Amino acid sequence: MVVAAGDSEQAQALMGKTVAVLTGASYTQYCCVPVQACIVHHDGTTSHAAASSFVNPLTALGMVETMRMEGHTALVHTAAASSLGIMLNKVCIKEGVALVNIVRKQEQVDLLTKLGAKFVVNSSSESFKKDLYKAIDATGATLAFDAIGGGELAGDILATMEAVGSKEATGFNTYGSVDNKQVYIYGGLDFSPTLLNRAFGMTWSVGGWLLMRFLGKLKPARVGELYKRVADEINTTFAIESTVELSFEEAMTPEVIEKYNAKTTGGKYILNPNKG
Repeated sequence: MVVAAGDSEQAQALMGKTVAVLTGASYTQYCCVPVQACIVHHDGTTSHAAASSFVNPLTALGMVETMRMEGHTALVHTAAASSLGIMLNKVCIKEGVALVNIVRKQEQVDLLTKLGAKFVVNSSSESFKKDLYKAIDATGATLAFDAIGGGELAGDILATMEAVGSKEATGFNTYGSVDNKQVYIYGGLDFSPTLLNRAFGMTWSVGGWLLMRFLGKLKPARVGELYKRVADEINTTFAIESTVELSFEEAMTPEVIEKYNAKTTGGKYILNPNKG
């Protein structure tokens, strides 16, 4: 809650409001941030809900925003059964954006299908590459966001996009399909090298994507619109289904560290410095 603010009208309007803030000092008793680093929440929004405002909700919105800014029409997302993945599905379903979800377990396929996802492929299935081809062919996706980072998955996605893009090609062509195929690595669940088997022509790119650098490319008014949408939908589109609340002491317990470091689907933890 805002207990003090600067003299500007914009800052004074935050007095008494519950806000989410972007700062490296989240666990101090008080922190001072620019007004632009605040997401203002509606009356009745809990601090617990507001604490989850920035990274996952804005990343989901930022992926769709990036798609449109760069001229793509559909998305591929890996590790898609995560809390972020669920939010992204809700956004894409609501906005009619075709989304190919890549997961690694059948129960994750079932989870997203129940949510309403149309295209979910299981990377541990023997038919994974065939299933991925069918999904990319059906959606026309040429942009992927990869949370895995290491291994062959990014290359497999590019190769599949190329296979779809060049399926009707005729004549001799050593350069591949003309549509740009882009994979953004935004996470590092696998710390091994990213392996690219160059089977996707010459019109492609692999790069990194970070939320704050992306937001820095937008006009302030557009950032404000995204902030407002997060606040409006914090208990629906951007709700986190299950969390475990930890005190600082609990967070340093070895058996608890082992659980939250496992990066499993559905496991979210929130630190409450006032607990205990």
